[in-house]
Amino acid sequence: MEHYINLPLTRENTADLHTGDTVYLSGVIYTARDAAHKRLVERIGTPEFPFPLEGATLYYVGPTPAAPGQIIGSAGPTTSYRMDAYAPALIGNGLMGMIGKGARDGAVRAAMAETGAIYFGAIGGAGALLAGCVETSTVIAFADLGPEAVHRLEVRDFPVTVLLDSRGEDLYAEGRKAYLESVK
Repeated sequence: MEHYINLPLTRENTADLHTGDTVYLSGVIYTARDAAHKRLVERIGTPEFPFPLEGATLYYVGPTPAAPGQIIGSAGPTTSYRMDAYAPALIGNGLMGMIGKGARDGAVRAAMAETGAIYFGAIGGAGALLAGCVETSTVIAFADLGPEAVHRLEVRDFPVTVLLDSRGEDLYAEGRKAYLESVK
């Protein structure tokens, strides 16, 4: 099923999402990778936190530098498990969406089920296509991290797939099970 969602995310606009659904996100998302996550978690609840966490969506990406005339360079997802140590704290403080690739650990899945958060997958290797959905990009924190700085992106119809939904359904587990049943 396809859904078009205007951000920020809420329990209401994530409740009908199921694993495997295609979602087109429009609005503001923030970028952060491992080093930025460590700093974000250290700043939870302080005036130094760089963006409103309630309902926010984090994209696990370190975009390449923009070529002249471009808003952003290639912006493909990075592997999400590197953020698993930090994600439960962010989710527990209002983070509602994450975009990356790869499976998540049990602590992340439990935090998501408790709060109604969603984990979306973006297609690895399609960074140039995804960058085409970015209308603005502004570094808002940790510029010293270079491409891994926190960016505020305004996106339109940013294509993602629901990998983990708010009910705890897991597309990786479902896909593995379906495959094993097909080869019996």
